[in-house]
Amino acid sequence: MTSAQTAVSARSSTARQPWRGIMVATALPLREDLSVDYDAYGAHVRWLIDNGCDGVVPNGSLGEYQTLTDEERARVVRVAVEAAGDGARVMPGVAAYGSAESRRWAEQAAEAGAGSVLLLPPNAYRADETAVRAHYGEVARAGLPVVAYNNPIDTKVDLTPALLAELHRDGSIVAVKEFSGDVRRAYEIAELAPELDLLIGADDVLLELALAGAVGWIAGYPNALPAACAELYHAAVAGDLTTAVPLYRSLHSLLRWDSKTEFVQSIKLSMDIAGRPGGPVRPPRAPLSGEIEAGVRPATEKALAEGLR
Repeated sequence: MTSAQTAVSARSSTARQPWRGIMVATALPLREDLSVDYDAYGAHVRWLIDNGCDGVVPNGSLGEYQTLTDEERARVVRVAVEAAGDGARVMPGVAAYGSAESRRWAEQAAEAGAGSVLLLPPNAYRADETAVRAHYGEVARAGLPVVAYNNPIDTKVDLTPALLAELHRDGSIVAVKEFSGDVRRAYEIAELAPELDLLIGADDVLLELALAGAVGWIAGYPNALPAACAELYHAAVAGDLTTAVPLYRSLHSLLRWDSKTEFVQSIKLSMDIAGRPGGPVRPPRAPLSGEIEAGVRPATEKALAEGLR
């Protein structure tokens, strides 16, 4: 099957399982006074879908959800659903310190018309397996499909393949965004929970996880270069290495910033350079240091000069 045929097949599958395909973890455009530019955000969501992405993930870490008021956070979801034109294309992040709060955000997502939600494990402390299973079970009661987000680097809670298999057997999750960086886990997840969908969670292991059977990508860098990233993803999942490998090499100097501490500022800078509404970040995040900017800026300019968009 060619990468083009794979893209058509993927769109059909995405209609039935909307967490599949390229779901962009959207950056949130802020004005210079750090207020949310909702009009720019809605236009950005539409632009991403028009340029080959399947949907969006508002209120993830890239969307700076931790710094938003409740009113802002709820409105971001409503704007995303309206702009996408199909709520199934929207997967709000519903992370919170408490399970009851995460469930309320999942219920808000359902009321807004979203198709699924993305959920971190409890991260106020190093939760054990019992707490993790109770947390996901509570949020699943909101009624939307739940995609687990495994980010042991930041949360200190590791959703191991064995624990993911338990969560799937519990009926609490339909997929996992895998951000551990250990691509070997893909095969163990497939062995222990063959019906659990694996989603690429870090841009700089896209090719490796696509070849290992991933059926989706919760992505950062399509915020700046959606068409090129879509071409890369579809070629990778189709096993079209003639297309995928050179493109991956060209983009990797940018994709790796998705896994750095300064990923929000880096992706927003690339958006600004590409003519997209990135803008500043809210504290405690700070503008990029000269050294980091000196890495992101030329890599972005090089990609644009090569015609990648």
